[in-house]
Amino acid sequence: VHYSGICGSQIGEITGVKGKDKYLPHLLGHEGSGVVLETGPKVSRVKKGDNVVMHWRPGNGIQSSPPKYLWKNKELNAGFVTTFNQHAVVSENRLTSISKDIDLEIASLFGCAVTTGLGIVNNDAKLKIGESIVVFGAGGIGLSVIQGSVLSGAYPIIAIDLYDNKLKMAKSFGATHVINSKTEEVEQKLKKILKSNKPDIVVDNTGVIEVINQAYNLTSENGRTVLVGVPRKGETASIYTLPLHFQKKILGSEGGSSKPDIDIPNYLRLYKNKILNLEGLITSRYSLDNINSAIKDMREGSVAGRVVVSMF
Repeated sequence: VHYSGICGSQIGEITGVKGKDKYLPHLLGHEGSGVVLETGPKVSRVKKGDNVVMHWRPGNGIQSSPPKYLWKNKELNAGFVTTFNQHAVVSENRLTSISKDIDLEIASLFGCAVTTGLGIVNNDAKLKIGESIVVFGAGGIGLSVIQGSVLSGAYPIIAIDLYDNKLKMAKSFGATHVINSKTEEVEQKLKKILKSNKPDIVVDNTGVIEVINQAYNLTSENGRTVLVGVPRKGETASIYTLPLHFQKKILGSEGGSSKPDIDIPNYLRLYKNKILNLEGLITSRYSLDNINSAIKDMREGSVAGRVVVSMF
């Protein structure tokens, strides 16, 4: 493993938002890049020496049993892919080979942030040219949603966050308007931007119950609310369901419904031809020894963009 991103999902796992982790001690990380050192029997889609994107969404190939590691004389549980380690045993269907001319640091973003963000726009929200979109949470995935919205011809593209540094990045990635929900009244500001209309699409990356409720209520009567963030276990959103019997839709996104074998090569082609901008998405870099500092900074909201951990 050369690089690993840190996704909000990992922060959620660490803080136990989905409930008690029955796999402790548990090795984490689901977004990264690396080089194949060896392959097992019948592996055919990757070979020794390949540069690869490591992703949590399953692609084609063998899904092996999760590996068992030893750590401090204890069995250390791991999933089909882990990236918070210098060397990893990974299922073939969690790897996608890439060309050698792709920077492995940039390649790590395709394990989740980029494919999820663009997939939310393309597969889940099915955004059409000229539709309006509101994005709650301008982190790594939120910024990718914003850039995907630009590529899809949305207008306006409105980013909402608690932190000005994240909103500044959102503008640089294509948001036409930004709202600081800590200092501004969101609904009033949206009415002004949208001329009293409601947005066609609202995406929530936060998983905060109050924001989920607000996102659904803000969405137009024939619009789509897409939930990316996950609330803490036991917390319940409350929505008025009648509009769902007509044209309004609410759905949860699982990794932007991405298909790694198809989407990663397509998105890499956009990046190589300077249609997709990723150079500024990585804003914080840490060594593996300092991964706890990276997690702390992410929790506190001081980090804008994507955090990447270098393994060597």
